[in-house]
Amino acid sequence: MYQEIIKNIRPNLDKVLEKLKQEISVLRTGQSSPALLENVMVDCYNSKMPLNQLAAINVRGARALLIQPWDKTIIKNIEKAIVGSLPGLSSAIDSDVIRINLPSPSEETRKELVKSLHQKLEEGRIAIRLVRENTWKQIQDLERAGKIREDDKFRGKEELQKVVDEYNNKIKETGEKKEGDILTV
Repeated sequence: MYQEIIKNIRPNLDKVLEKLKQEISVLRTGQSSPALLENVMVDCYNSKMPLNQLAAINVRGARALLIQPWDKTIIKNIEKAIVGSLPGLSSAIDSDVIRINLPSPSEETRKELVKSLHQKLEEGRIAIRLVRENTWKQIQDLERAGKIREDDKFRGKEELQKVVDEYNNKIKETGEKKEGDILTV
């Protein structure tokens, strides 16, 4: 019975991991990435919309992005939103596209990015701990209700810890890879 509870937490842990990967994908590395601009909010059509719903974002070289708006009339709004949300980027409108040049981050900027990365990794570990605590309470409740024996409760705790350790290792690996990307000049 406890095996079913443990099996059912994997989708929740996968969601935590995916959310973490999405959050750290916007951290700038030495390379250009469309993820850097996907969530920029553009003020157009009397509302705010994410850039990825208004334009195609393409990589052009190691430090350049090309934004092609589907509606050419909002090109100024897009440029304004990009420059406002990510200071330090240089942009240029070239007929119906926007070219974004990403400067190489300074050593100080890289250290700040690594600090931010570590905060996001810790948030992921905290989310995993919360899932573990809730699952452990469910297993304890089963034992109190007499649905499982005390031995099964402790077996469940061991299996639960193995799953938690597996996901913590995935977070660690993801963080090490991203930190390497950030620190690479």
